[in-house]
Amino acid sequence: MKKLKLAILKNEIPGEHMMWVEACKEKSDVIEWDEIEFTKSDWLDKIKAGGYDGLLAIPGTYTASSKNLYDERIKIVNSDCGIPVFPTLNELLIFENKRYLSYWLKAYNIPHPDTFIFYSKSEALEFLDKTIYPIVAKTSIGAAGSGVEIIKTKQEALDYVEQTFTGRGIRRRNGPKVGNKGFAKRFFKTIINPSALKVKLTKYMLIQSEAQKGFVLFQKYIPHDFEWRCVRIGDSFFAHKKLKVKDKASGSLLKGYETPPEELLNFIKDITDRCNFSSQAIDLFIGENGQYLVNEMQCLFG
Repeated sequence: MKKLKLAILKNEIPGEHMMWVEACKEKSDVIEWDEIEFTKSDWLDKIKAGGYDGLLAIPGTYTASSKNLYDERIKIVNSDCGIPVFPTLNELLIFENKRYLSYWLKAYNIPHPDTFIFYSKSEALEFLDKTIYPIVAKTSIGAAGSGVEIIKTKQEALDYVEQTFTGRGIRRRNGPKVGNKGFAKRFFKTIINPSALKVKLTKYMLIQSEAQKGFVLFQKYIPHDFEWRCVRIGDSFFAHKKLKVKDKASGSLLKGYETPPEELLNFIKDITDRCNFSSQAIDLFIGENGQYLVNEMQCLFG
């Protein structure tokens, strides 16, 4: 039987693609694969010459520029060259792009916290005059709660807009999460491994290199003690609570385990069925009226 021929599309971080390599090794009896530097200039030539049956993606998510590069190229190879991609194109486009995700959720009529994106400073200021505080400000890119600020007063919001449009821009939280559970163990595990330390420092430098300018993303604040983290893998569904520390549940690493409501799992099934997503993590709040509100969707998680 002819083996399936795949290509792993590496991002700018050394080693981030290795989970795909290990998965391919487990199925080496039925697949063969290449590794392609997707950020290099010859990316399309190599893909077109490879005769691949499918492509395995791992987007760079540490700067908006690297995410945009990956998204643009994925769209070309999938939509224009017709090569299947996993995760799917839609899953990749909404992954770690809060701005695009907000448009996508609205287009699909999926309940989510009211979100407002302004590319005009005057329009943003007009919004601040009439909104209710607190509000949430987010950078478009940023995992584990980085880039998320709870803005409690109008003056804080005005300062945020000023910094975005005429100042140095908005930078995400960066560096090790000293206060999180298990920090000491993770820290020592990293510093005794030179290659892991190098990768970690590379990530920090990439995040530090970029500030968000030219637009703001505000979201209605949803009072909560936890978020639900729901996962679909194939036809299996799971959920646990992400417990809040201070103002945020994202990135706290504190979890609560109990039997999730069946209606919650049905809600996740409905969304993922409609969108043909078979591997997805979805974070959501419960609104004031008991409605589930999608906050994040991630095709790569764990």
